[in-house]
Amino acid sequence: MNADKEVKTDFKIKASKDPDKYYATSVLKKEGFTRKRCNKCGTYFWSVTHENACGNPACSGGFRFIGNTPAKKELDYIGVWKEFSSLFKKWGYTPIKRYPVVARWREDTDFVQASIYDFQPYVVSGEVEPPANPLVVPQMCLRFNDIDNIGITGAHYCAFVMIGQHAFMKPKDWNQEKYFTDIHNWLKQGLGLPNDEIKFHEDAWAGGGNFGPCMEYFSRGLELGNQVYMMYEQTPGGSRELNLKVLDMGMGHERNAWFTQGKSTSYETTFPTVVRKLYEVTGVETDKHLMQKFLPYSSYLNVDEVENIDSVWNDVANKIGYDVDELRKKIQELAALYSVAEHSRALLVALSDGALPSNVGGGYNLRVILRRALSFIDKHKWDIYLPDLCRQHANYLEPLFPELMQNLDEVEKILDVEKSKYEATKQKTNSMISKLIKEDIDEKKLLVLYDSYGITPELVSEEAQKFDKKINVPENFYARVAELHENREQEHATEKEEKLNLEGVPDTKALYYADYKKNRFKAKVLKIIENKVILDETYFYPTSGGQLHDLGTLNNQNVIDVFRQGKVIIHVLNQKPEFSEGVEIEGEIDLQRRLQLAKHHTATHLINAAARKVLGSHINQAGAKKDIDKATIDLTHYENITDEQLNEIEKEANRLVKENIEVESRFLPRTEAEQAYGMGIYQGGAVPGKTLRIVNIKGIDVEACGGTHLHNTSEAGEIKILKATKISDGIVRLYFTAGEAAQKEKKQEKEILEEAARLLGVKIENLPSAVNNLFEEWKFYKKLNEKLQKYPNKKDDLIAKAVAEKIDSTLKLEEFKGNVLDKVGETLKTQPEHVVKTIKRFLKELEEYRNKLK
Repeated sequence: MNADKEVKTDFKIKASKDPDKYYATSVLKKEGFTRKRCNKCGTYFWSVTHENACGNPACSGGFRFIGNTPAKKELDYIGVWKEFSSLFKKWGYTPIKRYPVVARWREDTDFVQASIYDFQPYVVSGEVEPPANPLVVPQMCLRFNDIDNIGITGAHYCAFVMIGQHAFMKPKDWNQEKYFTDIHNWLKQGLGLPNDEIKFHEDAWAGGGNFGPCMEYFSRGLELGNQVYMMYEQTPGGSRELNLKVLDMGMGHERNAWFTQGKSTSYETTFPTVVRKLYEVTGVETDKHLMQKFLPYSSYLNVDEVENIDSVWNDVANKIGYDVDELRKKIQELAALYSVAEHSRALLVALSDGALPSNVGGGYNLRVILRRALSFIDKHKWDIYLPDLCRQHANYLEPLFPELMQNLDEVEKILDVEKSKYEATKQKTNSMISKLIKEDIDEKKLLVLYDSYGITPELVSEEAQKFDKKINVPENFYARVAELHENREQEHATEKEEKLNLEGVPDTKALYYADYKKNRFKAKVLKIIENKVILDETYFYPTSGGQLHDLGTLNNQNVIDVFRQGKVIIHVLNQKPEFSEGVEIEGEIDLQRRLQLAKHHTATHLINAAARKVLGSHINQAGAKKDIDKATIDLTHYENITDEQLNEIEKEANRLVKENIEVESRFLPRTEAEQAYGMGIYQGGAVPGKTLRIVNIKGIDVEACGGTHLHNTSEAGEIKILKATKISDGIVRLYFTAGEAAQKEKKQEKEILEEAARLLGVKIENLPSAVNNLFEEWKFYKKLNEKLQKYPNKKDDLIAKAVAEKIDSTLKLEEFKGNVLDKVGETLKTQPEHVVKTIKRFLKELEEYRNKLK
């Protein structure tokens, strides 16, 4: 198959030769539009005027609506969606709520980047019904490829709302003329644009093996949106018509509000209350006369589309009759202010939806924009507190996205923790820069400093100025950072395992969903591959979702592993089977192992819910493992979990156990499950398939999960959390046990503590103090022996001095002894085996030290 770019190019040429077949030209002709070809870029476009240039700003003379909008209706940011959804509802579309910007239902991306992402891959493929058809949605999106353009061009964002107009139709129900008429009517009725202010561009789109025609629409140099008609698919034998045709219209919410108001930048119309506040607290003023002259050409400064950005700045300065250095200084200060406004809104939405800044995955880019905003605040010495801006954004957006008001306190905590990390990085910067400043700091070193140490180029440049040295920061620096990180993520992608040849083998009927206590069954052998057996149905649970497989027997031969390949379950025996294909065999599962695994799996859900209650709604499961003796759950969290918080989580989980809450498991169509319970059902990763098994601990936790679960929380028994460790930036792992495993753990812990008490000759309740005394005694004799080895002739003096120091330090120790003993006691609880080993070592070494002094 051809690459998407080649397919798009080829199809665009093909469509241009027969526009009546691929575009809604009958509607255009009826409205008086005629087809033309741009005399500058060669694009085919439709217009009712005699102009020979298309609507692209580079061809038509930049943005020409600022201060002179042709729109007869003026819509504020909230009003755009209200008007759009109202009109499209009249025209037969169902308005739906936005999806979370964190794309937990997808394996291939961290964030939603376009409204069609909501419906990929299952709705677009026809496997799952859409929530409505046709529909419109105000989808918040996150993209990080335009960071360096934000504030400069007046139109770029990381976080933006793409208003989606979507339809998923069989070929017989496909009505391209209606879809095009509806968007044209939006331009005329929704925005109040006459036809002579609209230009439609013929284009094409290709992606993911599908392609089709596309129609873009412009007015006075601004692209307001585009309609993609996904109608064909690529196959090895060529292209063919899709069984399900998809309308994918994406319209810039921000651009439509900006266009109807004709303000100098879209930031003033997208977050007006925040921009006004920033003008007030920073003292930054906009030169309206300058901005009116500059902004028509601001689109030329897109760093992704020009080779020599300095040359373009010179050209723009010449066009408007302004000194280039003075122009850059004024525009870049405004760009910094707008970037702070934009980045704070992006962070509000991402953090509210459950994302966290980190040094991995999508969280990496969140940290990039957060530190970029903080760098601008530092550079200009602005008195700005980002959480306050987030609250203002949430207040303004409440009529559109009321959910953003719910997690403001958590957003503030996360941003405060991130700022403290940023401040710590600044402290490191001074010493590092003083060493590096002696050599040249090029783009490569700047990238390394940011990527490895979190040091922004703004900080480097500021420090370098103290040494009278100028650092050249690339205009597209942050785009380069995102690209570098993306390439590294791809390099570390794991290869897929080698698969068995299962051609002709039907799906295995999984019976373990019905009754987790069932451990005996009969089934037919469908296929044998060496020591691997495939049955028509089975109660054996395969390793998946972090839960280990069942063990047991098939016709008294040991099953040592069970795994899934697609929808086929494979049983691995310890030797080649003594039975053949086609026969009926008896299976028996190790019930005690199954029950313990089920307890650990249900306990995982309970701990997840308990942690969310204690730590906040940003908590999500990032992974889990359920074994027999212990289990783990990985949680998204922005800092280490304290011992006090760990105790609260354990207490809450056990409260849920005692509440005797029903655990309901049932299968639901994917769309029905998402509409009923939301996208929070995807914990620990995306779940494939058009049907989902929903495990509902009623009123507590709902997840899409294929594991073996209890029928009631009380069956889990006591839950004991052993410890918590930070395994990566933004991920904390909790170790725990439940049921009989928890009782066994408690018994072992008691035996260990009894041994420690015996070794020290004290009662268990006095262990913390005794262990601390032992440690102090060990340190004293160890230090004294080291000095005696160095000065063997001063034995008496050294001993006398050491004893005096010991008395003094003991008196000082009383001031904070309580904290020391608390820490020792916590170590005894979380790491008893380690404490006993240490006690034995200290006692042995202490005896050796004392003997040397005799």
